[in-house]
Amino acid sequence: MIQFILNNKIIKTSSNSGMTLLDFIREKEQLKGTKIGCREGDCGACTVLVGTLNKNKISYQSITSCIYPLGNANGKHIVTIEGINLTQNLNSVQQSLSENYATQCGFCTPGFVVSLTGYVLRNSKENLNTINDAISGNICRCTGYKSIEKATKEIDEKLIFKDADHQVKWLVDKGFIPDYFTEIPKRLNDIKIQKLNSISGTIVANGTDLYVQFADKLSEENINLIGEESSLKGITFSNKICTIGASTTVTELLENDRLQNIFPKLNSFLKLVSSQQIRNMGTLGGNFVNASPIGDMSIFFLALNSILRINNKNGTTREISFQKFHQDYKKFDLKEGELINSVSFLIPDKNTFFNFEKVSKRSHLDIASVNTAGRINIKNNRISNAYFSLGGVAAIPKFLTKTNDFLNGKTIDTKTIKQAERILQSEISPISDVRGTFNYKRLLAKQLFFAHFIELFPKKIKFQNLFS
Repeated sequence: MIQFILNNKIIKTSSNSGMTLLDFIREKEQLKGTKIGCREGDCGACTVLVGTLNKNKISYQSITSCIYPLGNANGKHIVTIEGINLTQNLNSVQQSLSENYATQCGFCTPGFVVSLTGYVLRNSKENLNTINDAISGNICRCTGYKSIEKATKEIDEKLIFKDADHQVKWLVDKGFIPDYFTEIPKRLNDIKIQKLNSISGTIVANGTDLYVQFADKLSEENINLIGEESSLKGITFSNKICTIGASTTVTELLENDRLQNIFPKLNSFLKLVSSQQIRNMGTLGGNFVNASPIGDMSIFFLALNSILRINNKNGTTREISFQKFHQDYKKFDLKEGELINSVSFLIPDKNTFFNFEKVSKRSHLDIASVNTAGRINIKNNRISNAYFSLGGVAAIPKFLTKTNDFLNGKTIDTKTIKQAERILQSEISPISDVRGTFNYKRLLAKQLFFAHFIELFPKKIKFQNLFS
Protein backbone atom coordinates (compact mmCIF):
# COMPACT_ATOMS: atom_id res chain seq x y z
CA MET A 1 0.00 0.00 0.00
CA ILE A 2 1.38 3.36 -1.07
CA GLN A 3 0.54 6.19 1.33
CA PHE A 4 1.27 9.89 1.01
CA ILE A 5 -0.38 13.28 1.27
CA LEU A 6 -1.45 14.81 -2.02
CA ASN A 7 -1.95 18.51 -1.41
CA ASN A 8 -4.32 18.44 1.61
CA LYS A 9 -5.58 14.87 1.13
CA ILE A 10 -4.27 11.58 2.52
CA ILE A 11 -3.80 9.02 -0.25
CA LYS A 12 -3.81 5.26 0.27
CA THR A 13 -3.56 3.37 -2.98
CA SER A 14 -2.75 -0.08 -4.25
CA SER A 15 -1.98 1.27 -7.72
CA ASN A 16 1.12 -0.13 -9.36
CA SER A 17 4.16 1.61 -7.91
CA GLY A 18 5.63 1.76 -11.40
CA MET A 19 2.98 4.06 -12.87
CA THR A 20 4.06 7.66 -13.20
CA LEU A 21 3.08 10.13 -10.54
CA LEU A 22 1.74 12.36 -13.33
CA ASP A 23 -0.74 9.73 -14.51
CA PHE A 24 -1.90 9.07 -10.96
CA ILE A 25 -2.44 12.78 -10.34
CA ARG A 26 -4.31 13.41 -13.56
CA GLU A 27 -6.21 10.17 -14.14
CA LYS A 28 -6.78 8.73 -10.68
CA GLU A 29 -7.23 12.00 -8.81
CA GLN A 30 -8.49 14.09 -11.75
CA LEU A 31 -6.16 17.00 -10.93
CA LYS A 32 -5.69 18.37 -14.44
CA GLY A 33 -3.67 21.46 -13.54
CA THR A 34 -0.47 19.42 -13.81
CA LYS A 35 0.04 19.29 -17.55
CA ILE A 36 1.27 16.59 -19.91
CA GLY A 37 3.93 17.99 -22.22
CA CYS A 38 6.99 16.17 -23.46
CA ARG A 39 6.79 13.15 -21.11
CA GLU A 40 10.59 13.23 -21.01
CA GLY A 41 11.22 15.62 -18.11
CA ASP A 42 12.27 18.40 -20.45
CA CYS A 43 9.46 20.96 -20.58
CA GLY A 44 8.55 21.25 -16.89
CA ALA A 45 4.78 21.44 -17.51
CA CYS A 46 4.29 18.48 -15.16
CA THR A 47 6.33 19.93 -12.28
CA VAL A 48 5.18 19.08 -8.75
CA LEU A 49 6.80 19.43 -5.35
CA VAL A 50 7.95 16.50 -3.25
CA GLY A 51 8.16 17.19 0.48
CA THR A 52 10.35 14.85 2.54
CA LEU A 53 10.02 14.72 6.31
CA ASN A 54 13.24 14.78 8.32
CA LYS A 55 13.29 15.44 12.07
CA ASN A 56 9.82 16.97 12.01
CA LYS A 57 10.75 19.40 9.25
CA ILE A 58 9.87 19.08 5.60
CA SER A 59 12.23 19.89 2.76
CA TYR A 60 10.55 20.50 -0.61
CA GLN A 61 12.03 19.89 -4.03
CA SER A 62 10.62 20.30 -7.51
CA ILE A 63 10.51 17.25 -9.78
CA THR A 64 9.03 16.35 -13.15
CA SER A 65 6.17 13.97 -12.38
CA CYS A 66 6.05 12.49 -15.90
CA ILE A 67 9.19 10.43 -15.23
CA TYR A 68 8.75 9.88 -11.49
CA PRO A 69 7.44 6.50 -10.24
CA LEU A 70 4.38 6.65 -8.01
CA GLY A 71 6.05 4.36 -5.46
CA ASN A 72 8.64 7.02 -4.71
CA ALA A 73 5.85 9.24 -3.36
CA ASN A 74 5.38 6.83 -0.46
CA GLY A 75 5.62 8.75 2.82
CA LYS A 76 5.99 12.13 1.10
CA HIS A 77 3.95 15.30 0.67
CA ILE A 78 3.15 15.80 -3.00
CA VAL A 79 2.08 19.29 -4.02
CA THR A 80 0.44 20.14 -7.35
CA ILE A 81 -0.69 23.52 -8.63
CA GLU A 82 -4.08 22.90 -7.00
CA GLY A 83 -2.35 22.47 -3.67
CA ILE A 84 -0.87 25.97 -3.63
CA ASN A 85 -3.99 27.82 -4.75
CA LEU A 86 -5.53 30.10 -2.14
CA THR A 87 -9.27 30.11 -1.51
CA GLN A 88 -10.11 33.62 -2.69
CA ASN A 89 -7.06 35.25 -4.28
CA LEU A 90 -4.05 34.48 -6.41
CA ASN A 91 -1.07 33.49 -4.30
CA SER A 92 1.98 35.78 -4.28
CA VAL A 93 3.80 33.87 -7.04
CA GLN A 94 0.73 33.81 -9.28
CA GLN A 95 0.11 37.50 -8.62
CA SER A 96 3.62 38.48 -9.71
CA LEU A 97 3.36 36.43 -12.90
CA SER A 98 0.00 38.01 -13.70
CA GLU A 99 1.02 41.59 -12.98
CA ASN A 100 4.12 41.25 -15.15
CA TYR A 101 2.22 39.66 -18.07
CA ALA A 102 4.39 36.56 -17.69
CA THR A 103 1.86 34.20 -19.20
CA GLN A 104 0.14 33.88 -22.54
CA CYS A 105 -1.44 30.58 -23.53
CA GLY A 106 -1.01 29.40 -19.92
CA PHE A 107 -0.06 25.80 -20.65
CA CYS A 108 3.39 26.11 -19.07
CA THR A 109 2.29 28.43 -16.26
CA PRO A 110 1.36 25.81 -13.62
CA GLY A 111 4.85 24.33 -13.89
CA PHE A 112 6.46 27.74 -13.46
CA VAL A 113 4.27 28.52 -10.45
CA VAL A 114 5.08 25.21 -8.76
CA SER A 115 8.84 25.53 -9.43
CA LEU A 116 8.88 29.07 -8.05
CA THR A 117 6.90 27.95 -5.01
CA GLY A 118 9.53 25.26 -4.46
CA TYR A 119 12.13 28.00 -4.48
CA VAL A 120 10.34 30.11 -1.87
CA LEU A 121 9.92 27.03 0.34
CA ARG A 122 13.63 26.25 0.39
CA ASN A 123 15.56 27.30 3.46
CA SER A 124 17.98 30.07 2.48
CA LYS A 125 20.91 28.20 4.05
CA GLU A 126 20.40 25.16 1.82
CA ASN A 127 19.32 27.02 -1.31
CA LEU A 128 22.30 27.55 -3.61
CA ASN A 129 20.09 28.44 -6.55
CA THR A 130 19.04 31.79 -7.83
CA ILE A 131 15.33 32.13 -8.47
CA ASN A 132 15.96 31.76 -12.20
CA ASP A 133 17.89 28.53 -11.57
CA ALA A 134 14.68 27.21 -10.03
CA ILE A 135 12.90 27.49 -13.38
CA SER A 136 15.80 26.20 -15.48
CA GLY A 137 13.69 23.12 -16.21
CA ASN A 138 10.57 25.02 -17.28
CA ILE A 139 10.03 25.95 -20.92
CA CYS A 140 7.61 28.58 -22.22
CA ARG A 141 7.12 28.69 -25.97
CA CYS A 142 5.04 31.85 -26.39
CA THR A 143 5.53 34.49 -23.69
CA GLY A 144 9.21 35.33 -23.90
CA TYR A 145 11.37 35.12 -20.82
CA LYS A 146 11.90 38.80 -20.03
CA SER A 147 8.42 39.14 -18.57
CA ILE A 148 8.97 35.94 -16.58
CA GLU A 149 12.31 37.25 -15.31
CA LYS A 150 10.65 40.49 -14.26
CA ALA A 151 8.14 38.46 -12.27
CA THR A 152 10.84 36.33 -10.63
CA LYS A 153 12.76 39.46 -9.63
CA GLU A 154 9.62 40.78 -7.95
CA ILE A 155 9.09 37.47 -6.14
CA ASP A 156 12.70 37.50 -4.93
CA GLU A 157 12.26 41.01 -3.57
CA LYS A 158 9.25 39.86 -1.57
CA LEU A 159 11.44 37.20 0.09
CA ILE A 160 14.10 39.59 1.42
CA PHE A 161 12.52 39.69 4.87
CA LYS A 162 11.53 36.02 5.04
CA ASP A 163 11.59 34.65 8.58
CA ALA A 164 13.96 31.69 8.21
CA ASP A 165 13.10 30.33 11.66
CA HIS A 166 9.36 30.24 10.96
CA GLN A 167 9.38 30.26 7.22
CA VAL A 168 6.26 28.16 6.55
CA LYS A 169 4.14 30.38 8.82
CA TRP A 170 5.70 33.49 7.25
CA LEU A 171 4.94 32.20 3.74
CA VAL A 172 1.35 31.48 4.76
CA ASP A 173 0.97 34.97 6.24
CA LYS A 174 2.40 36.56 3.08
CA GLY A 175 0.07 34.64 0.79
CA PHE A 176 2.58 32.31 -0.86
CA ILE A 177 1.02 29.02 0.30
CA PRO A 178 -2.24 27.87 1.97
CA ASP A 179 -2.31 27.47 5.74
CA TYR A 180 -2.67 23.66 5.65
CA PHE A 181 1.10 23.48 5.02
CA THR A 182 1.71 24.17 8.72
CA GLU A 183 0.07 20.85 9.68
CA ILE A 184 1.80 18.61 7.14
CA PRO A 185 4.78 17.53 9.31
CA LYS A 186 2.47 16.27 12.07
CA ARG A 187 0.12 14.59 9.62
CA LEU A 188 2.98 12.77 7.89
CA ASN A 189 4.31 11.67 11.26
CA ASP A 190 0.91 10.25 12.15
CA ILE A 191 0.70 8.10 9.02
CA LYS A 192 2.04 4.59 9.51
CA ILE A 193 4.10 4.36 6.36
CA GLN A 194 4.77 0.84 5.10
CA LYS A 195 8.01 0.21 3.26
CA LEU A 196 7.44 -1.00 -0.27
CA ASN A 197 9.17 -4.36 -0.43
CA SER A 198 9.80 -5.26 -4.03
CA ILE A 199 12.78 -7.46 -4.70
CA SER A 200 11.95 -8.35 -8.28
CA GLY A 201 11.45 -6.48 -11.50
CA THR A 202 13.32 -3.66 -13.18
CA ILE A 203 15.58 -1.76 -10.80
CA VAL A 204 14.60 1.92 -10.67
CA ALA A 205 16.09 4.70 -8.58
CA ASN A 206 14.29 7.90 -9.58
CA GLY A 207 13.58 7.07 -13.20
CA THR A 208 15.04 10.07 -15.04
CA ASP A 209 16.39 7.83 -17.79
CA LEU A 210 14.27 4.67 -17.70
CA TYR A 211 10.94 6.50 -17.66
CA VAL A 212 11.85 8.53 -20.72
CA GLN A 213 12.11 5.27 -22.64
CA PHE A 214 9.82 2.80 -20.89
CA ALA A 215 7.17 4.67 -18.86
CA ASP A 216 4.22 2.70 -20.27
CA LYS A 217 5.98 -0.63 -19.81
CA LEU A 218 7.10 0.13 -16.25
CA SER A 219 3.63 1.27 -15.24
CA GLU A 220 2.31 -2.24 -15.86
CA GLU A 221 5.01 -4.43 -14.31
CA ASN A 222 6.74 -4.94 -11.00
CA ILE A 223 9.63 -2.62 -10.31
CA ASN A 224 12.30 -2.64 -7.62
CA LEU A 225 12.56 0.90 -6.25
CA ILE A 226 15.98 1.63 -4.73
CA GLY A 227 15.98 5.43 -4.65
CA GLU A 228 15.25 5.58 -0.92
CA GLU A 229 17.55 2.72 0.15
CA SER A 230 19.66 4.19 2.95
CA SER A 231 22.57 1.85 2.15
CA LEU A 232 22.82 3.42 -1.31
CA LYS A 233 22.70 7.03 -0.17
CA GLY A 234 24.96 9.43 1.67
CA ILE A 235 28.32 11.17 1.36
CA THR A 236 31.10 10.21 3.77
CA PHE A 237 34.74 11.23 4.25
CA SER A 238 37.29 8.94 5.85
CA ASN A 239 41.06 8.47 5.57
CA LYS A 240 41.32 10.98 2.71
CA ILE A 241 38.66 9.09 0.75
CA CYS A 242 35.25 10.45 -0.21
CA THR A 243 32.56 7.79 -0.71
CA ILE A 244 29.20 8.61 -2.29
CA GLY A 245 26.22 6.26 -2.40
CA ALA A 246 24.94 5.31 -5.84
CA SER A 247 21.44 6.69 -5.13
CA THR A 248 22.79 10.10 -4.11
CA THR A 249 21.34 12.83 -6.31
CA VAL A 250 23.20 15.61 -8.07
CA THR A 251 21.46 18.15 -5.81
CA GLU A 252 22.76 16.32 -2.75
CA LEU A 253 26.29 16.67 -4.14
CA LEU A 254 25.68 20.33 -4.79
CA GLU A 255 24.44 21.00 -1.26
CA ASN A 256 27.20 19.15 0.60
CA ASP A 257 29.38 21.67 2.46
CA ARG A 258 32.49 19.48 2.43
CA LEU A 259 32.29 18.89 -1.32
CA GLN A 260 31.84 22.61 -1.87
CA ASN A 261 35.09 23.19 0.01
CA ILE A 262 36.90 20.47 -1.92
CA PHE A 263 35.61 21.79 -5.26
CA PRO A 264 35.18 25.57 -4.90
CA LYS A 265 33.52 25.78 -8.33
CA LEU A 266 31.19 22.83 -7.76
CA ASN A 267 28.18 25.11 -7.99
CA SER A 268 29.07 26.34 -11.46
CA PHE A 269 30.06 22.84 -12.59
CA LEU A 270 26.82 21.15 -11.55
CA LYS A 271 24.53 23.94 -12.73
CA LEU A 272 25.51 22.74 -16.20
CA VAL A 273 23.97 19.35 -15.46
CA SER A 274 20.40 19.23 -16.79
CA SER A 275 17.85 21.31 -14.82
CA GLN A 276 16.86 21.87 -11.22
CA GLN A 277 14.05 19.32 -11.37
CA ILE A 278 16.27 16.62 -12.88
CA ARG A 279 19.18 17.36 -10.52
CA ASN A 280 16.72 16.78 -7.67
CA MET A 281 15.98 13.32 -9.07
CA GLY A 282 18.98 12.08 -11.04
CA THR A 283 21.28 9.69 -9.18
CA LEU A 284 24.95 8.94 -9.72
CA GLY A 285 24.39 5.22 -10.19
CA GLY A 286 21.63 5.90 -12.69
CA ASN A 287 23.90 8.17 -14.69
CA PHE A 288 26.68 5.59 -14.71
CA VAL A 289 24.52 2.68 -15.89
CA ASN A 290 22.77 4.86 -18.44
CA ALA A 291 26.18 4.49 -20.09
CA SER A 292 25.72 7.54 -22.28
CA PRO A 293 28.93 8.59 -24.05
CA ILE A 294 28.22 12.11 -22.76
CA GLY A 295 26.98 11.35 -19.25
CA ASP A 296 28.01 14.42 -17.27
CA MET A 297 28.60 12.65 -13.97
CA SER A 298 30.46 9.78 -15.64
CA ILE A 299 32.87 12.29 -17.14
CA PHE A 300 33.16 14.09 -13.79
CA PHE A 301 34.01 10.97 -11.79
CA LEU A 302 36.27 9.44 -14.43
CA ALA A 303 38.59 12.41 -14.02
CA LEU A 304 38.63 11.84 -10.27
CA ASN A 305 40.14 8.39 -10.91
CA SER A 306 37.22 6.87 -9.01
CA ILE A 307 36.59 3.38 -7.73
CA LEU A 308 33.18 1.67 -7.98
CA ARG A 309 31.96 -0.65 -5.26
CA ILE A 310 29.55 -3.23 -6.66
CA ASN A 311 27.21 -5.45 -4.64
CA ASN A 312 25.90 -8.84 -5.66
CA LYS A 313 22.49 -10.11 -4.50
CA ASN A 314 24.26 -13.01 -2.77
CA GLY A 315 25.95 -10.53 -0.43
CA THR A 316 29.42 -10.37 -1.96
CA THR A 317 31.07 -7.15 -3.13
CA ARG A 318 33.81 -6.25 -5.55
CA GLU A 319 35.63 -3.07 -6.50
CA ILE A 320 36.72 -1.94 -9.94
CA SER A 321 38.30 1.15 -11.40
CA PHE A 322 35.65 3.37 -12.97
CA GLN A 323 37.92 3.55 -16.03
CA LYS A 324 37.10 -0.11 -16.73
CA PHE A 325 33.35 0.06 -16.11
CA HIS A 326 32.17 1.21 -19.54
CA GLN A 327 33.13 -1.36 -22.16
CA ASP A 328 31.29 -0.44 -25.36
CA TYR A 329 28.28 1.59 -26.40
CA LYS A 330 25.66 1.06 -23.66
CA LYS A 331 27.65 -1.91 -22.32
CA PHE A 332 29.25 -1.97 -18.89
CA ASP A 333 30.79 -4.31 -16.33
CA LEU A 334 27.71 -5.19 -14.28
CA LYS A 335 26.71 -8.83 -14.06
CA GLU A 336 23.29 -10.33 -13.45
CA GLY A 337 22.22 -9.61 -9.86
CA GLU A 338 24.79 -6.86 -9.35
CA LEU A 339 24.16 -3.27 -8.35
CA ILE A 340 26.46 -0.28 -7.97
CA ASN A 341 26.70 0.51 -4.27
CA SER A 342 28.97 3.55 -4.24
CA VAL A 343 31.69 5.54 -5.95
CA SER A 344 34.79 6.74 -4.12
CA PHE A 345 37.80 8.90 -4.88
CA LEU A 346 40.89 10.32 -3.21
CA ILE A 347 40.12 13.75 -1.80
CA PRO A 348 42.18 16.37 -3.68
CA ASP A 349 44.90 18.13 -1.66
CA LYS A 350 46.37 21.61 -2.14
CA ASN A 351 48.56 20.33 -4.99
CA THR A 352 45.63 18.91 -6.93
CA PHE A 353 43.67 20.88 -9.50
CA PHE A 354 40.28 19.96 -10.98
CA ASN A 355 38.07 21.43 -13.67
CA PHE A 356 34.89 20.53 -15.59
CA GLU A 357 33.77 21.97 -18.93
CA LYS A 358 30.68 21.43 -21.04
CA VAL A 359 29.36 22.81 -24.31
CA SER A 360 25.75 22.29 -25.34
CA LYS A 361 23.24 24.12 -27.49
CA ARG A 362 21.51 25.48 -24.36
CA SER A 363 23.20 26.41 -21.10
CA HIS A 364 20.65 24.48 -19.05
CA LEU A 365 18.55 21.38 -19.53
CA ASP A 366 20.57 20.08 -22.44
CA ILE A 367 22.78 17.18 -23.42
CA ALA A 368 26.40 18.04 -24.08
CA SER A 369 27.90 18.19 -27.52
CA VAL A 370 31.22 17.61 -25.76
CA ASN A 371 31.99 17.57 -22.05
CA THR A 372 35.26 17.03 -20.27
CA ALA A 373 36.89 16.99 -16.85
CA GLY A 374 40.49 17.03 -15.73
CA ARG A 375 42.38 16.38 -12.51
CA ILE A 376 46.07 17.23 -12.27
CA ASN A 377 48.43 16.51 -9.40
CA ILE A 378 51.54 18.71 -9.21
CA LYS A 379 54.79 17.70 -7.50
CA ASN A 380 58.07 19.59 -7.79
CA ASN A 381 56.55 21.80 -10.52
CA ARG A 382 55.75 18.80 -12.67
CA ILE A 383 52.60 16.81 -13.35
CA SER A 384 52.81 13.73 -11.17
CA ASN A 385 49.41 12.39 -12.25
CA ALA A 386 47.00 13.52 -14.96
CA TYR A 387 43.45 12.24 -15.29
CA PHE A 388 41.46 13.66 -18.20
CA SER A 389 38.12 12.42 -19.49
CA LEU A 390 36.12 13.43 -22.55
CA GLY A 391 32.50 12.84 -23.55
CA GLY A 392 30.78 12.94 -26.93
CA VAL A 393 33.84 11.75 -28.83
CA ALA A 394 33.64 7.95 -28.55
CA ALA A 395 31.16 5.14 -27.96
CA ILE A 396 31.74 5.41 -24.20
CA PRO A 397 32.69 8.15 -21.74
CA LYS A 398 36.35 8.33 -22.72
CA PHE A 399 39.22 8.17 -20.25
CA LEU A 400 42.21 9.58 -22.14
CA THR A 401 44.81 6.99 -21.18
CA LYS A 402 47.48 7.89 -23.73
CA THR A 403 47.11 11.62 -23.18
CA ASN A 404 47.32 11.17 -19.43
CA ASP A 405 50.40 8.95 -19.69
CA PHE A 406 52.12 11.53 -21.91
CA LEU A 407 51.46 14.34 -19.43
CA ASN A 408 52.78 12.48 -16.40
CA GLY A 409 56.19 13.85 -15.45
CA LYS A 410 55.93 16.88 -17.75
CA THR A 411 56.09 20.55 -16.86
CA ILE A 412 53.08 22.69 -17.74
CA ASP A 413 53.92 24.85 -20.73
CA THR A 414 52.41 25.71 -24.09
CA LYS A 415 54.50 23.22 -26.07
CA THR A 416 53.58 20.32 -23.78
CA ILE A 417 49.87 21.13 -23.87
CA LYS A 418 49.86 21.33 -27.67
CA GLN A 419 51.63 17.97 -27.91
CA ALA A 420 49.16 16.42 -25.48
CA GLU A 421 46.24 17.74 -27.54
CA ARG A 422 47.58 16.01 -30.65
CA ILE A 423 47.70 12.73 -28.73
CA LEU A 424 44.17 13.39 -27.50
CA GLN A 425 42.97 13.66 -31.09
CA SER A 426 44.43 10.24 -31.85
CA GLU A 427 42.41 8.70 -28.98
CA ILE A 428 38.96 9.92 -30.00
CA SER A 429 36.58 9.02 -32.82
CA PRO A 430 33.57 11.36 -32.77
CA ILE A 431 30.66 10.91 -35.14
CA SER A 432 28.32 13.45 -36.68
CA ASP A 433 24.87 13.64 -35.09
CA VAL A 434 22.25 16.19 -34.00
CA ARG A 435 24.70 17.70 -31.51
CA GLY A 436 27.36 18.49 -34.08
CA THR A 437 29.57 17.20 -36.86
CA PHE A 438 32.61 15.10 -36.09
CA ASN A 439 34.86 18.01 -37.10
CA TYR A 440 33.00 20.33 -34.73
CA LYS A 441 33.40 17.85 -31.89
CA ARG A 442 37.11 17.50 -32.56
CA LEU A 443 37.40 21.28 -32.42
CA LEU A 444 35.45 21.37 -29.15
CA ALA A 445 37.67 18.64 -27.70
CA LYS A 446 40.70 20.76 -28.53
CA GLN A 447 39.23 24.00 -27.18
CA LEU A 448 37.94 22.48 -23.97
CA PHE A 449 41.19 20.61 -23.30
CA PHE A 450 43.05 23.90 -23.60
CA ALA A 451 40.37 25.54 -21.42
CA HIS A 452 41.32 23.30 -18.49
CA PHE A 453 44.87 24.65 -18.47
CA ILE A 454 43.85 28.25 -19.11
CA GLU A 455 41.42 28.02 -16.20
CA LEU A 456 43.68 26.16 -13.78
CA PHE A 457 47.08 27.67 -14.65
CA PRO A 458 46.43 31.19 -16.02
CA LYS A 459 49.94 32.37 -15.12
CA LYS A 460 51.58 29.57 -17.10
CA ILE A 461 49.24 29.17 -20.06
CA LYS A 462 47.99 32.10 -22.15
CA PHE A 463 45.04 31.78 -24.49
CA GLN A 464 46.77 33.51 -27.41
CA ASN A 465 49.82 31.27 -27.16
CA LEU A 466 47.85 28.04 -27.45
CA PHE A 467 46.12 29.18 -30.61
CA SER A 468 49.02 30.89 -32.31
